[in-house]
Amino acid sequence: MPTDISSQPTQRDTSDEAEFCPMPDIAQLIGGKWKLIVLQILIFRGTKRFNELRRAVGNITQTMLTNQLRALENDGLVIRKVYAEVPPRVEYTATDKAIALTDMFHAMHDWWVSCGSSD
Repeated sequence: MPTDISSQPTQRDTSDEAEFCPMPDIAQLIGGKWKLIVLQILIFRGTKRFNELRRAVGNITQTMLTNQLRALENDGLVIRKVYAEVPPRVEYTATDKAIALTDMFHAMHDWWVSCGSSD
């Protein structure tokens, strides 16, 4: 029985793909439970102060949030702005590099919805 070739998945030559695949670097930048949640909040809800962000993230310790924000800042995904006030005010904002991940978040959402989200 003839098959429709257009409906079959395409085969890619992956011999050199693993060598050049950026996935390990991407996972380093946004991998882990907390970084994705922090980025999602900052991208879709805008600039947040530390405690606002901590409440929005949920069950995260102050130390863990601080560590994740420092890593995201070092990787150019978050900008930290400190105001010279008493008490000090610190705000975190997604950079353009982070905002470029918007389509990825939408794609993950669409995938989740299409898979039934609770299987």
